[in-house]
Amino acid sequence: MGWAIALHGGAGDIPVDLPTDKRAPREATLRHCLDLGVAALKAGRSPLGVVELVVRELENCPHFNAGRGSVLATNGTVEMEASIMDGTSKGCGCVSGLTTVVNPISLARVVMEKTPHIYLAFDGAEAFAREQGLETRDQSYFITEQNIERLKQAKEANRVQIDYTQPQPIKEQAIPRSEGDSQIGTVGCVAVDRNGNLASATSTGGLVNKMVGRIGDTPVIGAGTYANKICAVSATGKGESIIRNTIARDVAALMEYKGLSLKDAANQVIANAPKGTVGLVAVTDKGDVAMPFNTTGMFRACAVEDGHSEIAIW
Repeated sequence: MGWAIALHGGAGDIPVDLPTDKRAPREATLRHCLDLGVAALKAGRSPLGVVELVVRELENCPHFNAGRGSVLATNGTVEMEASIMDGTSKGCGCVSGLTTVVNPISLARVVMEKTPHIYLAFDGAEAFAREQGLETRDQSYFITEQNIERLKQAKEANRVQIDYTQPQPIKEQAIPRSEGDSQIGTVGCVAVDRNGNLASATSTGGLVNKMVGRIGDTPVIGAGTYANKICAVSATGKGESIIRNTIARDVAALMEYKGLSLKDAANQVIANAPKGTVGLVAVTDKGDVAMPFNTTGMFRACAVEDGHSEIAIW
């Protein structure tokens, strides 16, 4: 048994010829966040604190679809969402519809620790964030030129976009394939300490050109995020597919009720999901790591106490 950590920056149709100027900053951010998480685990920080720390850092990076890099809804604003879960207590917190909160993952943790509830959304969540003194910023902080252009392209094609994946038609009609490029992704982190305590956290801006009020898998416990005493899971991809297939909980359930290893459980869950829609990162209480996906690629990184570390895309 030893500590382990894994994180992701989104899964999707990532072209193998992704230009260096788009690939390198994301790889550098993953490396920085991995180092940050490893240092925190070595220092004895709780897994819950580690996953919050890492996801906050990913939210602050404009290259990923969370926090400052969140994509825009059809009305041109951000609606961010996040969730966090502690494996030992099964305590969890979820938030949606955030427009000014700098670090949604931290608000999710405050919901978990300082309210009798699990899930807060929209105006109520925003008001609670201000009451608790969390940092908020004007919406202009979150709206980047890149995401304005991406929304414009999606609107012109009458489409929505998921992480890294080519735009998907909103209506059932034949539309030529767009070369539009989302190039950003939902973020997540899972961690386990030397005592086998687990935690998971996930954060996102959702879909480009999504309907106002749309909620995806990220803040849904058992879909985009899950942790218990056996494993911790954070998923990424097409939210509707992840919700329908209860991706995160199914990994834990296969391990708990069928006795599968993490690798076998995660691979089975990914194989059973529609092709091109899902990726996940997971760790067990023993320090095992899995990072499968059925998309072209997934920005991901991991490290374990025995010295192995990895940063990969395809």
